[in-house]
Amino acid sequence: MSKQLDQDNSFIAEAMPAFISEAREQIEMLEQLLLQLEDAPDDSELLGALFRCAHTVKGSAGIFGLDRVVAFTHHVETLLDRLREGRVALTPELSTLLLQCNDQIRVLIDAAQDPQADDADAAQARAALVVRLQATSGDETADALAAHHTAALASPAAGMRRWHIWVKFGEDTYRNGMDPLAILTYVSGLGAIPRLVCDLAGVPSLETIDPESCHLGFEFSLDTAASRQEIEAAFSFVRDDCTLHVTEPNATPQDIAQLIEVIPDNPRLGDILVSVGAISRGQLEQALKEQAAESARGKAQALGEILQAKSGLSPQIINAALQKQSKQREGKGTPAPAASDDNRFIRVHADRLDAVINLLGELVIAGAGASLLARQTRQGSLIEATAQIGSLVEEIRNGTLQLRMVPIGETFSRFRRVVRDTAAELGKDVALEIVGGETELDKSVVERITDPLMHLVRNALDHGLETPEQRAAAGKPAQGKLTLSACHESGSILIRILDDGRGIQRDKVLQRAWDRGLVEPGVTPPESDILKLIFEPGFSTAEKVTNLSGRGVGMDVVRRNIEALRGSVNLFSEPGEGSRIEIRLPLTLAIIDGFLVGVGPSKFIFPLDAVVEVIENRLPETVLDAGGRSVVELRGQVLPVVSLRALYALDSPEPERSSVVVIQSGGRRFGVRVDGLLGQHQTVIKPLGRMFRSLRGMSGSSILGNGEVALIFDVTSLGQLAEQPPPGHRRPTPPFVSPSPHPSNETQGQAS
Repeated sequence: MSKQLDQDNSFIAEAMPAFISEAREQIEMLEQLLLQLEDAPDDSELLGALFRCAHTVKGSAGIFGLDRVVAFTHHVETLLDRLREGRVALTPELSTLLLQCNDQIRVLIDAAQDPQADDADAAQARAALVVRLQATSGDETADALAAHHTAALASPAAGMRRWHIWVKFGEDTYRNGMDPLAILTYVSGLGAIPRLVCDLAGVPSLETIDPESCHLGFEFSLDTAASRQEIEAAFSFVRDDCTLHVTEPNATPQDIAQLIEVIPDNPRLGDILVSVGAISRGQLEQALKEQAAESARGKAQALGEILQAKSGLSPQIINAALQKQSKQREGKGTPAPAASDDNRFIRVHADRLDAVINLLGELVIAGAGASLLARQTRQGSLIEATAQIGSLVEEIRNGTLQLRMVPIGETFSRFRRVVRDTAAELGKDVALEIVGGETELDKSVVERITDPLMHLVRNALDHGLETPEQRAAAGKPAQGKLTLSACHESGSILIRILDDGRGIQRDKVLQRAWDRGLVEPGVTPPESDILKLIFEPGFSTAEKVTNLSGRGVGMDVVRRNIEALRGSVNLFSEPGEGSRIEIRLPLTLAIIDGFLVGVGPSKFIFPLDAVVEVIENRLPETVLDAGGRSVVELRGQVLPVVSLRALYALDSPEPERSSVVVIQSGGRRFGVRVDGLLGQHQTVIKPLGRMFRSLRGMSGSSILGNGEVALIFDVTSLGQLAEQPPPGHRRPTPPFVSPSPHPSNETQGQAS
């Protein structure tokens, strides 16, 4: 017994992290469903999904012995059941109550991993919520039913009905982390089990039994006030791994005959009758003994006749079982149904996936080195073999990186609750719109962008959007609109936060900048520079400190966190019309397709998706300003160009012929003058060392096949360097271009 307890405790300890992860997903889904129901309170599908989420949390918590989760969630489930049945209408007040209850379930789930997550204040809040739940549900049996989920009854209570249940657990039950004993313990919480028989017919001998396979089956009676759905839901976690039959109390022969039609195949007549609860296992064994005795005396008698005579079994039931046997023989050899789609998903720990991607990065570097050596040997077969390996590595890379891509809509949906609660706290009416939620990006990027997005959303609610009275006075609809959108653009993801509020008051921002010494008093910078002042540390235009803003902490952290992801953030605003914040992020932080270029002995890499074309440039007379910038004419338009040699003061002789790589960044284009074009290159992104993190225009580094290090450009920052003067320089006179009728000889070609 002690050994069995140790094994059970070990199972619980190993399975607990998976339970907590899945429970948190269910809690998040509960919240999103509640918020969706506010717009469609009569949607039966949403109500059903809401009830199933709560029941799943309660059921799984019961398996792990988390009685506080079970007891509290049961009160929530009771109310949700009444909502589902239409006996209670969902109101905003009721929705708020359920959201608060969901928060407490989250606290209890966290406490399963960290007991300090739950304290006396939380327990007191739950007690108050239970009182409100009971008053709202109006269910007189709520307390009694809650007690059934925490302790088994010693004897049937008045008003309960007796059900007959037969369950056969599948061989993979243990392997899938389930314990039949824990399931039965949970079922006993629905009422009382006056009789239980273990089905030993399917248990192999000790010489052949596999200790990791489950061969258990049980036949028992259950006295309970629960419905069939509640009884079957108790087996929901093993429903795909077991055969379950529930026979209602006082079932008629016709009911049992109909049940026989739909049960899984069983070759033996007696097992069919036992599985539907028509007879007990003991009655079957007694009938078989009598049949054997009659056979020994030379009198053959059908089992059905014996059961009909001794057990009072209806001929209708026996005929249904015999017909079932006949259909099984006729349908023998029918192929098994295809596996359910649900079984095609597996959970993988994120650390394991990260380790695989890191090894893949090293494989890419090693493959590049092998390819370089093969080209040096000039052996065609070896070059072809390494090229094939490189192609396979690229396919593996794309497939592996796709495993980490998740829709950003899941992150956006979390802000429904934030918008709802924050708007209510501020006395505002705000509708949240989500656009492009299906846009995918790396999970690691999603996790690290959540906090900056949270601050920007709360900032828009506090500073940007007005109260209904203010909006009415300005001739706007009383309800404000906040939009979160995402889309792919030039190899990166573009996230926008838009509101139709009051916009940013530039005069107020400038005055605050003068007061704090960020701008010399009396000097008026360009409008774009005024808006950038909001991202300065400690800057705030709030008149007073509130729970949401006013301390000047946040926007500078937002910019710093986004730039740490090799991204950029820009702010646009129109007074009286609203504001727009644009965040550009890389799709992944691991491996990208790059375009390798050279300037003297130095190597640099552009993200391939940002490269538009390459033009040949033969203009030694083009004047460079102090920032290494010039311009060229490209199809009748002026293209700003930055020279990497001048920008980074690279000490190498100027070549006779150079090329300009045309880069697309956001809505603008610019050129970068380089010495050589070295082609496409799979790029494993490595972080820059501490010494080089302040280097403008760079986002990381990569190791080439020959061991050299190449710097990876941040095209957004490089574009700013190409268009704006560096710090400490006055804005120079625009550089001129030679008045030659053909200032540039273009040799166009796609970089890829």
